[in-house]
Amino acid sequence: MQFLIKCNQPETLKAATWILAIGKDQKLNVTAQLVDKLTNGAIQNTLKWGDFKGSLGQTFILQTQDTLKAHRVLLVGTGDKALTDAQYRKWLIAGFRVLKQLGGTDALLVADDVDVKQRDIYSKTRLLVETLESNTYCFDEYKSTKAEPSRLAKITLCVEKAVSKQVEKAVKESQAIAAGMALTRDLGNTPPNVCHPVYFAKQAEALVKLDKRVSVEVLDEKKMKSLKMGAFLAVAQGSEQAPRLVVLQYNGAKKKSEQPIVLVGKGITFDTGGISLKPGAGMDEMKYDMCGAASVLGVFKSLIELQLPINVVGLMACAENMPSGHASRPGDIVQTMSGQSVEILNTDAEGRLVLCDTLTYAERFKPKAVVDIATLTGACIVALGTQASGLMGNDDDLIASLLSAGKQVDDKAWQLPLFEEYQEQLDSPFADMANIGGPKAGTITAGCFLSRFAKYPWAHLDIAGTAWISGGKDKGATGRPVPLLVEYLLSQVDH
Repeated sequence: MQFLIKCNQPETLKAATWILAIGKDQKLNVTAQLVDKLTNGAIQNTLKWGDFKGSLGQTFILQTQDTLKAHRVLLVGTGDKALTDAQYRKWLIAGFRVLKQLGGTDALLVADDVDVKQRDIYSKTRLLVETLESNTYCFDEYKSTKAEPSRLAKITLCVEKAVSKQVEKAVKESQAIAAGMALTRDLGNTPPNVCHPVYFAKQAEALVKLDKRVSVEVLDEKKMKSLKMGAFLAVAQGSEQAPRLVVLQYNGAKKKSEQPIVLVGKGITFDTGGISLKPGAGMDEMKYDMCGAASVLGVFKSLIELQLPINVVGLMACAENMPSGHASRPGDIVQTMSGQSVEILNTDAEGRLVLCDTLTYAERFKPKAVVDIATLTGACIVALGTQASGLMGNDDDLIASLLSAGKQVDDKAWQLPLFEEYQEQLDSPFADMANIGGPKAGTITAGCFLSRFAKYPWAHLDIAGTAWISGGKDKGATGRPVPLLVEYLLSQVDH
């Protein structure tokens, strides 16, 4: 979608639809007062007659009868107080749904008309653009009948000249984030018979063609064996699909020697649980177990769009977890690249096995910080539901930066503890550690496991509850936590 920034008086601009925010208290804001005057009291009459009450998300269309240059006015209720981020998204989506059903190809909005708690015009615009772009997303690649394209192609944001540069910056950043989210969602939604590790690696290779600052290396099974990635390979050995460790590098910093930020993504392209087989119901959604790796690829798409002056490495650990005569078993002991041994008590705790070797591999980049992203534990959904990603780590500054980034873009995370007392749950009588810590604090003990391989500032994002929507008409990948990660990288550039 195209977003235009205009500093004109809104009544002078032509548009198919002018979107107006109307509160429940019937006190019209300055823009609404102007429109009401130009339409001979049409808004006040609509309120007086009870046709429109201004409740949050309520909509009503006014035909302007040629009193305005806009053909129609769309009233969208904001309720009776300043909006939270979630309420602002609801307000935007309510208006957008109506716009898509109308015949017009464009719409006009005074960008600062809605009062959102703790947000200025820049951050409101970021939220606005990302929300609307996300709601244009459609995945119908495998349907014989494609969705009808929306006629709505352009939104004009009317702003004060003093803030126009801020708004332009917000639009650019949000559209880059939306592009990264779309790629992440496409990969997540692609069926697992198509999106296997080799396919995923090819998608990464395609990004290299977009920007000369991006390079890629794909480590195959032979290379991983030479690196002694025994944990990673144990996960993949039951599948006919060969594993891949995809290494992307974005070198945008002025100094090539600048320490990179490393993003590590879990890329289990399908997870049956292996010998510790999952229940059949809902197993189709285990194609989303690669959303951590998909989000890393999405971040690189955003980086290319933004051309940030920063060095970033993406490590995507891709494998398929299948049961077979070759699959690893509960009770097997494997050697990791770090030299530590792991007793596999549950083959369905496979994500931490591909990640632990990848975290060790990350050491060679001498990273400034490492963030791993994984749909790691069902326990995280029990703890936090689908609203927030779980966050753990060994560096307070890194954790604080990620929490702040998530809040800024409404892609929230919540910190969980990594107390030393949890580590003993991973004790094994036969190996250096077990790959599970029992039924208690499953998300935390998974983090404890990964912490043993992180020899640098490190954070872990468990996105099991946020990476996709389960079931129903809205089922599909969400693109999270691309907004959080890109905002974090933006904050590092600013510093």
